[in-house]
Amino acid sequence: MTSLHRHDRSASVPGAPARQDDAAGADAVARCADRRTGSGTGSGAATPLTALPLQDRPGARLSGSCDFDTRQALSTALGVVTGIPGPVVHLDLSAVAFLDTAAVAALVQASAALGGEGRRLLLHDPPYSLRKVVEMFPDECAALEVAA
Repeated sequence: MTSLHRHDRSASVPGAPARQDDAAGADAVARCADRRTGSGTGSGAATPLTALPLQDRPGARLSGSCDFDTRQALSTALGVVTGIPGPVVHLDLSAVAFLDTAAVAALVQASAALGGEGRRLLLHDPPYSLRKVVEMFPDECAALEVAA
């Protein structure tokens, strides 16, 4: 069984003032949270996906479900998140109920893009669905990095 790559949590110093670039990135993530896609035509209501800036470090916290109905919102959020400056960008997934394979692929692509710039996308508290996809496709998901 292959597990996600684990690294120690790297957090900013609590109480330290945010860099102006970080604040601009946080504003962009908050604006991204206001862009929601409509729910599909299926019988069940989709769980909306929201993205809010993290207060203690550069990055965002996703909430909801990452699936067909929220694919555009995830794409927008990841575009904003990867634009946040800094060597490490954090993505808190503790409030994400589900990630489909396309969402995991989008995370892999975002992580690889940052890696190509010498930066890191550090995932926090991924849901079970992400861990299962990584277990099934370890080579394809090798770019993902999860905080310990």
